[in-house]
Parts: sequence; C-alpha cells; structure tokens
Amino acid sequence: MNRIEVKNIYDLSDIDNSKEKLKEEFIQNILITKNFRIERIISECHSTPEGYWYDQPENEFVLLLKGSAEILLEDNTLIKMQEGDYIIIPAHIKHRVEKTDAKQKTFWLTLFY
Repeated sequence: MNRIEVKNIYDLSDIDNSKEKLKEEFIQNILITKNFRIERIISECHSTPEGYWYDQPENEFVLLLKGSAEILLEDNTLIKMQEGDYIIIPAHIKHRVEKTDAKQKTFWLTLFY
C-alpha cells in the first residue's frame, strides 16, 4: 500500500530561520509531470531583480493564498493581488513581481501547464 503523507501549505519547517525575514524566495516543487508542475512559493518583501522579466514557455496559474503582491506586465499593467486572488498568465507574457508583503510572508501556489 502506498503511503499518503499529509503536508501543510503554510509549513515553514523547510526554511532555515523561518522566524526571520527571508533573504530569498523559497520555491518548492510539489508535483511535476510531463504536462504540468505545481510550485509552492514563499516570499517576504521580495521583488524580481531590476531589469529582469519572466518569459516562460508555459501558461502559469497563480493563486495568492496569504499576504499580498503586485505583478507588473510588460505593457505596464500593474496587477495588485490579495489573499484568495488568482490570475492566469499566458505563455510568453513578460512579467515581474514588483513587490510582496513586507509585514508577513506571502504564500503562492503556481501551476505551470
């Protein structure tokens, strides 16, 4: 029989010094298949490096579970996200994270397909 393991999306045990502010975003692959992957991302006062744009070959479903964030699209559209908000970013739409919550950790769930 396969072992089923219960995990928690808000668990910080994988992060060193989880009570301190994160120096870098924490990205964890939850599930990877031939057709898609699911990532858990934890941010805290993070942004994409200046001048860098994500340009991914797959569509991206982004669900903001906790915290807040702002995503900038290449056409200067600024998307402000709060807890529970989700967006779908089509493949090759250039985007960047302008900022994430500075007062608490921001938890994301992303699906690339």
